[in-house]
Amino acid sequence: MINKIVNPTLFEKGQSKDHRGFVEYYNSLDLSDYKRFYIVTNPLRGTVRAWHGHKIEAKLIKVLNGEFLLAVVKVDNWDNPSKENKVEKFLMNEDSGILYIPPGYANGAINLVADSKVIYFSSLNLEDSANDDYRFGSKFWDPWTDYSPEIYE
Repeated sequence: MINKIVNPTLFEKGQSKDHRGFVEYYNSLDLSDYKRFYIVTNPLRGTVRAWHGHKIEAKLIKVLNGEFLLAVVKVDNWDNPSKENKVEKFLMNEDSGILYIPPGYANGAINLVADSKVIYFSSLNLEDSANDDYRFGSKFWDPWTDYSPEIYE
């Protein structure tokens, strides 16, 4: 079961092709634990959406269009996390797989091209997710500068 995985994990896509086009699939991915999904579109390059964490909620992330730097951090203390926590980075586009973020992590994203779109699947319904919601400033951990220095101008 996917929620037994304790580290961020990238699920590789499968793909079939014939004269009609392509079929992308994730047959090894069990979606039974997921309650809802939402799609985020960032029209301007360099839009940072970060940091959002959950103690018990898991997420799946799939880039639908464009390119994103997705970043995750294991939170050591929800009231006062260390700025030294390791940031794991995943450079992803629509050809990438699906990124699993386990409970206990904060995540963030920056789109590297305009009009990028990403879909998030959540393991909790909206009410339960709101009760498991931890926010940190977008620059609390900062993997973004190398990808979009203009956000600091």
